[in-house]
Formats: sequence, C-alpha cells, structure tokens
Amino acid sequence: MATPDFIHALRAKVGHAPLWLMSATAVVVRPSSSRPGVREVLLAHRADFLTWATIGGIIDPGEQPAVAAARELREEAGVEAEPETLAWVHVQDPAVYPNGDHVQFLDLTFRFRWISGEPFPADGENLEVRWFDEDDLPRLSAEMTARVAAVLEAGEVTRFEV
Repeated sequence: MATPDFIHALRAKVGHAPLWLMSATAVVVRPSSSRPGVREVLLAHRADFLTWATIGGIIDPGEQPAVAAARELREEAGVEAEPETLAWVHVQDPAVYPNGDHVQFLDLTFRFRWISGEPFPADGENLEVRWFDEDDLPRLSAEMTARVAAVLEAGEVTRFEV
C-alpha cells in the first residue's frame, strides 16, 4: 500500500518536517510444515530496500493497532492471521525518506497465529513473501532480528479488539 492519504494531507501542511507516527508489526508464527517442534516465521523481501523484513505499516487514525497489523498482512501478503500477544513496544530511530520526509515511529510488534492463505507479494511492496524455519532465518537488520526474537520469546496470549 502506498502512503496513506492522511500522511499526504499532513505533509501538505508541514512539508518535510519530522512526523511522529505509530506503526504496527505482525510477526506471524506457525508450526513448521516439515520439522516437528520447530516454528516458521513469515517474512517479506522488500522491493524498496531489497532486505527481508517483518510485515507492518502505519496505523490509521482511530484504528486499533492489532487491526492495523492484520490489515497490513492481508494487503501485503494475502494472509489471514489472528493477534495473540503484544510482544514489543519500541521507538525506532529517526529516518529520512529519499524524498526528504523526516519521520520517527513508535512501533507495536504483535505475535500473530496463522489462520489461512498462502503468502504472496499482494500489493507490490514486496518481491517475495515466504515462511522460514525459526532457526534458518535470512539475514535481517538488527531491528528486525529484535522484533522476531521478541515474538518468539513472548509469553501468554492476550485478547485484542479485531
């Protein structure tokens, strides 16, 4: 999905000035299809940075964070999944996009349980979306590694509004 309309409206007023935004990340986990006792993690190969990453995006105004993460999964990977627990809340480093926009995100990372759908790059943001065994992940940035680790170590299931 492209930049949300509300961000375009804000940028029309503030230009490239820093924006503080909320994002939601969905790390989907399921039992391995080939190795009993091992979990698989859903990751996407991003078209913009050519790196493997978790799936997530900007939370729309008034949208529940877990709902936003589930929406991003459907939009980017064609997958249905259910939020199980909030695994990590963190502030990302400030970033500058190629167009000069400054941004910083408060990210909420959720563990999701896969329900249905074979993953595919549904909206053009990703080159590939696929499952990886938890002990055989592709090279990830330090932040993505921390997100996945937080999810794999997360405890009990929590109830979310979806």
